[in-house]
Formats: sequence, C-alpha cells, structure tokens
Amino acid sequence: MGTKIRWGLLATGAIAKAFARGVQVSQTGELVAVGSRSLEKARAFGAEFGIPACHGSYEALLADPAVEAVYISTPHPQHAAWAIQAAEAGKHVLVEKPMGINQHEAQAMIEAAVANRVFLMEAYMYRCHPQTAKLVELLQAKAIGEVRVIQATFSFQAGFDIASRLWSNALAGGGILDVGGYTTSITRLVAGAAQGLPFADPVAVSGAGFLHPQTGVDTRAVATLRFASGIVATLATGVDVNQENVLRIFGSEGNILVPNPYAAGRKSPQPGTIIVNRNGEAPREVMADSPFTSFTHEADVCGRAIRAGRQQPDAPAMTWADSLGNLRVQDAWRAAIGLTYEAEKPANLQPVTVASRPLRVRAAKPIPSGCLAGLDKPVARLIMGVDNQTTMPHAATIFDDYFERGGNAFDTAVAYGELKSRLLGRWIASRGIRDRVVIIAKGAHTPNCTPSDMASQLQTQLEWLGTDHADVYLLHRDNPEIRVGEFIDALNEQVRAGRIRVFGGSNWTIERVKKANAYAKRKGLQGFAAVSNNLALAEMVKPVWAGCLHMHDAADRAWFKRTQTALLPWSSQARGFFVPDRARPDKRDDAELAESWYSDDNFRRQARAIELAAKYKVEPISIALAWVLCQPFPVFPLIGPRQIFETRSSLAALDVHLTPKEMKYLNLEDARGSAPTQGQPRSA
Repeated sequence: MGTKIRWGLLATGAIAKAFARGVQVSQTGELVAVGSRSLEKARAFGAEFGIPACHGSYEALLADPAVEAVYISTPHPQHAAWAIQAAEAGKHVLVEKPMGINQHEAQAMIEAAVANRVFLMEAYMYRCHPQTAKLVELLQAKAIGEVRVIQATFSFQAGFDIASRLWSNALAGGGILDVGGYTTSITRLVAGAAQGLPFADPVAVSGAGFLHPQTGVDTRAVATLRFASGIVATLATGVDVNQENVLRIFGSEGNILVPNPYAAGRKSPQPGTIIVNRNGEAPREVMADSPFTSFTHEADVCGRAIRAGRQQPDAPAMTWADSLGNLRVQDAWRAAIGLTYEAEKPANLQPVTVASRPLRVRAAKPIPSGCLAGLDKPVARLIMGVDNQTTMPHAATIFDDYFERGGNAFDTAVAYGELKSRLLGRWIASRGIRDRVVIIAKGAHTPNCTPSDMASQLQTQLEWLGTDHADVYLLHRDNPEIRVGEFIDALNEQVRAGRIRVFGGSNWTIERVKKANAYAKRKGLQGFAAVSNNLALAEMVKPVWAGCLHMHDAADRAWFKRTQTALLPWSSQARGFFVPDRARPDKRDDAELAESWYSDDNFRRQARAIELAAKYKVEPISIALAWVLCQPFPVFPLIGPRQIFETRSSLAALDVHLTPKEMKYLNLEDARGSAPTQGQPRSA
C-alpha cells in the first residue's frame, strides 16, 4: 500500500471522534491534522487523539500541505461547500451522510471531484462492514429465493431541543436526512443485489410523516418503495420514537433478518449476524466477524481506493451513482410528506453558490461566445434551456455550474410554464448578474400566435422573470394567416418600448423569414436577427411537436451560410439519439425518440459518429453536437441538461473541430462512403 493516507478532520463532533478512533487502528490511515471553528476546540480534540496539527479554522486545515484526505462531519447544510473547497484544494474527501441536503448539492460535489481528480465518498460506514458484503453474497446466491418484500427501520428517541441540529429546519434536521438515509440505502442495496446489481433505484416512492409544529422538520416518517423488478419495500425513520431498528427481507423461499444492519457502534467492534430462515429448514446464523468498527473499515476502503488511484470506491460502499440515487429517494420521500427546507425555497435563495462563494466564471477555458446582429452582449455558443428545472436547488446548481463554465445565455418561453421563468429570474436577481446574462424569451405559441398575443405574453413573461426586458425575443411559432408585416411592426414597437433588444422566430420557414426581413428593410425597421428551428446531425423524421421545423436540408443550410443569419437550434443533439444505449433499431421504449429520429439514414449517421468518436476520443453525442457547431454560419445550439454531468458532456463538443470532409461524411454527403483518413483530429 505504500505510505499511509494522511487524514485531516474537518469538524470535531461526536462522529468525528468515532472516525478518529477508526483511523487510529486502520491499516491505511493516520491522523495528521484537525480543524475546528475555534483553535481551543481543535487543540482539545488533537490532545485526545494525539493529532500533531490543530487548526482554528477549516480554511487553515485545507491549506495544510500535510493533509492528503479530509473527513467532513459538519452539519448537513455545510457538507457541499466544504467538500467542494476541499476538492479544489486537491484533498481527497470522505463526507458524512447525507452527502448534501438534496441530490443537486451532491451533483455539484461530484463535479468538483471530477474536475480536480480527487476521491470522493459518502460516509455510510455500514456499507464497508463485512456483514454488508456477506448479505449481498447471500442474496446473490438466492439464499431465500427471489426477494419480494423489504422492511427497513432506523429510528430513535431524542428529547425535543429547539437548539439541537436534529430539530432545526435551518440545519436540515429531522429523521429522513439524519438516519432515514440508512433505510433507503440498504433497501436499494438489497433490491439491487437480488438482481445481481450494485444497487437498484425505485420506480415509485410514496410516504407519510409528521412535521414538528414549531420547527417543521420530520419527527417520524414512513415510505413505500416499488422497484421495477416487482420488489416492494416499507421504510420507517424518526427522531422522537424508538423503533425496532432491524432489516427484514422476505423471499419466495424464506426470509432474512439482520438484527443490527447498520453496525453503527462508534466505540466497540460489532460482529455481524445474519439469520437466514429458509422454508422447511432450521434457522441458520451467518456470522461476519469483525475486530474493528465500521469506521475503521470505512477508512481502509477509502485508503485502498485512494492509493489505487480511483476517484470513488467499489460497491457495496457508496459509489457516486449510488449516492445520487439515494438522495433522489430521500428528496422524493420529503416531497411526499411536504417537507422543503427553508434554504431550498426560491424566496430564500442566498447570493452565493452551493460552494458558499460569489458566482463568477471559474473555468480555465470558458465556453466561447459569438455575436447576434444588433445585440450589444456576447452570447454563449451553447445556450442553456430553462425547460426542465422544477425546484430552486435544481435550477441554482445547474445555472451556477453553467455560468462558472462561461455560459451566459438562457432560453425561456411562456410555453415552458411560469415556474421555470420565475426560478431563472430569482437566480439572476440573487446573483446580481442581469447585465451579464442574455435572456431569450419566447411567446405567441399556437393557437395564440398573433401580434396582440405576443405583446401581452411578453409583458407576462417579463413579470415572471423579474426584468424589464428580454435580450432576445422569439416568436415561438408562425401564423401564415397573418401578414409578416404585422409581426414586424408589433415587434419593432416592443423594441422601441425597450422591452426587447433583438428578435426572431422559432419554427418559421425560410420563405417567411425572407419576406419578414424584406418588409423590415423597405420600412427601415429592425428585422429578424435569428431563427430557432431544429438542426441536428440526425434529420428529424417526424416533428417532435406539431408545427416544428428543421433546417437540415442543404438548401436551408446554404441560405444560412449566404446570409450569415444566426441559428439557435433546439434538440441539437437529437434528444439523445447519438447515445448508442438509448437509440438502437430494436429499442423502441422511447416512442417519441423512435418516431422522430429513427430512420436508416440516421442510424448510418449514428454509426459514423461512433466511428469518429473513437478517433477524437469523445462520446458519439459530442461528435453529433460538433457537427452542428461546425456549420459555416453562426450557430448557438440549445442544450437541456437535467444534471450537471450532462452539461459537462455537452462541452466536450466545443473541442472537436471537424474537417469539411468529416462534416460531409457524417451527413452522408461523401461520394465514397468511407471515413476520411487524411490528417489528424484537430482539438483545441
């Protein structure tokens, strides 16, 4: 193993002491530093555990060059900020559960680990105990046949104390985040092991609970989970009631009882015991002896992974996908009982990011920008779609990440709904960046596609967004029954009123755009600065929505090249068609994808994208997006990431510069039908 992992402890609470004891007898780790909010507390902790370096701040701990890995055990809401800052300081990270107070914080933490190439794990220590591995082994061996029902409980009686973190809404208190995550994690582990998988995520989550009348945190709660395999589960947690904290698994051939499933003892080792009751046989005790606590095993799981150069542990310890899935269940459980923390509400959004710092561009190589005729701001070459964020934590983490990468343009629409615009507006206001972002507003969608509808909807959307103007306005649809001049006159009226800067049309034919611009020129008015129709490497077979148009035809693309009109294409990645596992001729579970994009020619394009992806060492979807970006006219593709890693994956296309031969080859325009072989792939 080489030298031991040099651990620094960030915070000095009771669970930090348990981990410190664990490291002291571990095979892979040693304690070299501790940090607290006061030097006095740090020194007291250091004296108890023989730690040489004691720091009076967390910042000083992260700046200590002797520290190689950091164990974070602050209250829940502080996990994300310190984990991100630790990763940026080049420290490996073990962060107490829950990783974040919601899945979106966890995504930001994982992204920091990816960017800084450090190890990150959520500290569900029982996952590292030999008992857990033995349980997985028994389930995979079908010790009780096919698993059908799971029951998991973790609950305790804590006297009410309004000053305690357990009862504090500001500190994300209550049962679901404190110990309920053990029940969700072990249930998902069991459901996965029953299918030979590391874990399984439920397809349905429901729940009921009691919220404390003074603080609003969940004092007790239950949940029901249903998995695609047919397994169902009941979970129970609480902080004001003692329950039987056991795990029961019922199968087609018997049942399993785990009396101490979480092996959570902090001072003394707890050997594992699993009781297998197989139909027609005497009960059998399966032991999993352990001379150490779960915290020692946890330290060694981290140590071995770090020394092996891995960024996350092996299962059954909590991998990143496992942690995200677990928090998704906890989020759904909280939603089912009506629990939203005050910090998650739009009105309470703080003026700092999840890393607890002001927002600014941090990427060494920011997203490049271009220009729209008539607009005095640069526009990011990849535009963030504001059409799938449903909560403030989701919106804020996605938007912050995009802005920090250099993105500044946001696509909104009346048709996307009021909530989406209000979330974006609240985020922009909290960050104080209105003059640094480009807001694209859209309205006048069929059947309300008239100049008067446009004007009234624009006023409504500006109110939702909390701004007095949109930088770019797009008519969401065209109405051929209305003369183009009427639209041009109405749009110019909004320009003169200062409510929009430049405008264009979404799903307008080239002929109608030509007529609109000709009218504007005759009258000395402003014309279309942009068009927002579909353009993707895969040619749209059937409109995704009624009235949608694509610009895939060579004649259309030639017009854009000749006029240098900007195109803002939606579904620029063909809604995932170039992800091979998602789109195959025999895979039709996504009916919309199949109806809109499946064709022989498109699968030929997909095959060629896969071929060139190997050459450029990127994913096929990056090749597809690069084809759009490399058009010989201004293109600003709209992207719609639902998770931060999807934003990162989209950015990979910016580094792919396809040759003219490769552009033709991908679009089946080459004569030979074989891949270009001259030259090397050009990456910026």
